[in-house]
Amino acid sequence: MVPAAEKLPEKLPVPTAAAAEEERYQLTLPDRRFLSGPNSRWQELKTLGLIMLDFLRGLRTFHFVGPCVTVFGSARLQEGHPWYELARKTAGEIARLGFTVMTGGGPGIMEAANRGAKEAGGRSVGINIVLPHEQQVNPWLDASVDMRYFFTRKTLLIKYSYAFVVMPGGLGTMDELFEALTLIQTKKIRNFPVILMGVDYWTPMMSAIRRMKEDGLISPVDLDLLVVTDSIPEAMRVLQEKAIVQFNLKRVKIPHCQPLLGEKRLFRGSFQFSEGKD
Repeated sequence: MVPAAEKLPEKLPVPTAAAAEEERYQLTLPDRRFLSGPNSRWQELKTLGLIMLDFLRGLRTFHFVGPCVTVFGSARLQEGHPWYELARKTAGEIARLGFTVMTGGGPGIMEAANRGAKEAGGRSVGINIVLPHEQQVNPWLDASVDMRYFFTRKTLLIKYSYAFVVMPGGLGTMDELFEALTLIQTKKIRNFPVILMGVDYWTPMMSAIRRMKEDGLISPVDLDLLVVTDSIPEAMRVLQEKAIVQFNLKRVKIPHCQPLLGEKRLFRGSFQFSEGKD
């Protein structure tokens, strides 16, 4: 028998209209339905189709994007914040090296990176995620695509990149960072450079990673996967040595588009990076 003091209320609190609407919206999210356990055969087939469409839109949009450097970072930082300005300047230098700057397409650090690339006369693209509170793409993009699923978005952010520059960020940024590191560590992708900008911000995380090494949870060489710096020239040196030189990137003529396949030129100009042959 439940003691009187612990009796459940006779009536459960009625959710507010806003909370009810939020819950109704979330129940319609394709990724939430997909991750909620087994569904009907028809629903699982529809999900496979939606996943394929996510990838198809991305593959067709970015077929001529060329080698990218993907910049990860917080969506919550605004213009004027030191990290926003650092991302903006860093992306400008990345663009001047000849890379296309790719981001998650949203606000904050993503906007700063896309903006810096465009201001430097470079190429700027984004892969946006559809969220309950709709995330708008930033206005500094040459091309963008909306994704229903986080995992399709992360796959494409990694697919086109020859390096990852990671600015301070929250859980989403950490997810993207460790996804890239895990794929490099397990040889699923090549040894692309990973540059963490902001020594003070990343020091606690690096202490945790060094603890992993000390406890034998990662190999000592895994620490070499990361470069932590505050210096934009140092970051550019790493990109030059570990991306451009290591993968023998050369400027080549952009291939002709096939309009019948839905292809279109993304940028002005006729040259981009590509892996050269020795």
